[in-house]
Amino acid sequence: MCRIRNPGGSSMKRFIRTAVRAVAATGIVAGPAFGLTACSEAVDQVDKVVDEKYEVTYEVTGKNVDSIQYHGGGGEAMNPKIETVDKPTLPWTKTVTLRGIMPAAVMPVAADLTGTEVTCRITHKGKVLTEETGEGLATAGGCIAESPVGG
Repeated sequence: MCRIRNPGGSSMKRFIRTAVRAVAATGIVAGPAFGLTACSEAVDQVDKVVDEKYEVTYEVTGKNVDSIQYHGGGGEAMNPKIETVDKPTLPWTKTVTLRGIMPAAVMPVAADLTGTEVTCRITHKGKVLTEETGEGLATAGGCIAESPVGG
């Protein structure tokens, strides 16, 4: 039977969810038919994916954006630290290094009586992972992309 030990400090359920997502992201399926060798390989792959780093670039364009929140690389994969830029100059770009299965996310927030226009984009190695546009009196939301690590 394959067992994954809980690394100190984090809750077991969160760790198992993270491990399962990491294994799924690498395309590895380990079951009883594969025996202990496949199980060991799956655990090794989870460790590799969780520790691998990747770089993304966030872009926000438009007008009347009040603030931009984004995952800047701190925190844990399932509980990333959110950084904020108030009253950003547009167009705004920021390149960050994320780790493992941490999703890339950028969330512009705009509210203006004259109307807003906001587009956000996340790129990795020149490829657009996601892009969203919003218009109107108030716009919130943003772009969230799955980690390209192991995918």
